[in-house]
Amino acid sequence: MRYAPLDGRVDASTVVVGGGFAGLNTALGLAARGVRDIVLLEGERIGFGASGRNGGFVFAGYSLGERALLEKVGAEKARALYGRTVAAVDLIRERIDKLGIECDAVDAGVIWANWFRDPGVLRQRQQLLAEQFGTDWQWLPADAMREFVRSPRYHDGLFERNALHIDPLAYARGLARVAAATGVSIHEGSPASWLERRGEGWTVHTARGAVTARHVVLACGGYLAGLDRKVDRSVLPIATYVMVTEPLGDRLAECLRTRAAVYDTRFAFDYYRPLADTRLLWGGRISIRNRSARAVQRLLRHDMGRVFPSLADARVDYAWSGLMSYARHEMPQVGARAKGLWYAQAFGGHGLAPTCAAGEALADAIAVDEDGCEAFADFGLVSTYRPFGYLAAQASYWNAEMADWFKRRVEG
Repeated sequence: MRYAPLDGRVDASTVVVGGGFAGLNTALGLAARGVRDIVLLEGERIGFGASGRNGGFVFAGYSLGERALLEKVGAEKARALYGRTVAAVDLIRERIDKLGIECDAVDAGVIWANWFRDPGVLRQRQQLLAEQFGTDWQWLPADAMREFVRSPRYHDGLFERNALHIDPLAYARGLARVAAATGVSIHEGSPASWLERRGEGWTVHTARGAVTARHVVLACGGYLAGLDRKVDRSVLPIATYVMVTEPLGDRLAECLRTRAAVYDTRFAFDYYRPLADTRLLWGGRISIRNRSARAVQRLLRHDMGRVFPSLADARVDYAWSGLMSYARHEMPQVGARAKGLWYAQAFGGHGLAPTCAAGEALADAIAVDEDGCEAFADFGLVSTYRPFGYLAAQASYWNAEMADWFKRRVEG
């Protein structure tokens, strides 16, 4: 379904800038709370950015690990923040089921596969999640791992049952369909050109129109709108890469005997999931460069061949890159920049559940209580010092990649 560009001047209660998960979840959350006259502006098409280009993993947590979250905000706040993403996973599952969103959902969990021989990092995380967050991840000894994921690269693993994987672009378009059915006015091909304060409200201008509203939500992720300098400068747009193989038939079953999605324990990890037509979706790498489809295919085929040598010659039918938004503190930024001016960004490659949680928080803040985003207050708008921040991010990635390589070499 296509949505017409904005044409002319309109008034609204809330205008959401960005047709990805953060914007769509906010619009849906507002509609569910009885807010009317909501306008959503998307510069390209719904799901054009990271929301439609990611691996489709739906699980709890943030880019910032659970231990670091505990250390930064303490046990009570950490549990509350983590709990929001657990609730978001449940809400996503409920929306897919009750709203009839066709997105090839596979409710079969996620496996965290140990790239290294040392089981310590898995055991420590398993214990931390159980004791501090009330979350049970199942231990997979090496023999069980090799039965499910038939690769010599992995050792033991952890299985997160309360997780699923989906076609993210189909899910984004499904959310838009539901939002439009509830009365949200969606406009594609309508990039916001500038933002101005007007009385008690705001006006967002596009090439062919303008929306005046009491509330504006900036939810642009890595595809910055240029509407507020401080909001934009608080994130780094970072690229990641994804490809999809040809249908593999029985070759896929020789590699994967599970419907769960998989990612590994390295900093620069691979992530992949089997598709219904026996294709394998494969993603990985982090870079400050948005590469061509041909370059993505070359890099990721090499990575896939290291894990599954039998697929080294598999044809790649699709490959793409996309920009995620990262904050220096590795947590989402959700809150108010000024009265009536809200933002939701910096989901750092862990977007499906946290964007849902952010949308619910913003909907509460706008429709019910201005303190609805207070849970995220410890992680505000912190400058990334672009362009120098790009160099720091790339150097950090290379250092972590080198540490992973060295640990593997030491283990033999």
